Amino acid sequence: MEKELPACPVETTLMLISDRWKVLIIRDLLEGTKRFGELRKSVGTISQKVLTAKLRSMEESGLLTRKIYPEVPPRVEYTLTETGLSLKPVLDAMFSWGAEYKKKKSS
Repeated sequence: MEKELPACPVETTLMLISDRWKVLIIRDLLEGTKRFGELRKSVGTISQKVLTAKLRSMEESGLLTRKIYPEVPPRVEYTLTETGLSLKPVLDAMFSWGAEYKKKKSS
């Protein structure tokens, strides 16, 4: 059974990208497909368990796809879907706002 989405569009967006890890994963995948290890390094101090949970949640939400290659050891790659890519303007706005805020705070 699919989860019912909130009535407010802002709340819906926050439900999908409400924590810093998801936003940072999207930021890094905007550059293109990445493997699990690459994401773990680029995202920062995230644990393997938390990264796995966030990636699974984002896959269930339709923000990214996971491709498993039948190799030993297994190779797994993550790519943003069209829905995930459509969050680029949101992240661009967050980047601009954050840069402006930092500028004001350092003045």
